Amino acid sequence: MAYFEMAKTVLKSVLHGPATIRYPAQPAKITPISRGHVTIDPSTCISCGMCMRKCPSDAICVLREEKTWEIDVLRCHVCNCCVEVCPVHCLTMETQYSSAVTVHEGRHLVKITYVKPERPAKPEAGPKESAGSS
Repeated sequence: MAYFEMAKTVLKSVLHGPATIRYPAQPAKITPISRGHVTIDPSTCISCGMCMRKCPSDAICVLREEKTWEIDVLRCHVCNCCVEVCPVHCLTMETQYSSAVTVHEGRHLVKITYVKPERPAKPEAGPKESAGSS
């Protein structure tokens, strides 16, 4: 009986073609909800490291002292956890999928250019005069 099931599957594949696309030869279908790769806006990143702590594959490395944000795209699962947890929304998930590579060149280092705004100066309080003293 198993031979008939296999023959049915083979005939279906021969007549209708494969159910999947041949990705490197044919481009993948892109929809508005497709997840391609993580991008960062370095001008708004505050180097909090929340994305690094939330990443399940440890693909993101944030060095606060050096003001750098690095992602290893070959380790990234494209799970969107880092984008969801970012408090300033500087991370986005692009729909364009990056192509497959054979050599490990997947580390992207980004220099963070965010400049923390200065706090407004507090008004100096002079010596308070007592109004009720006689």
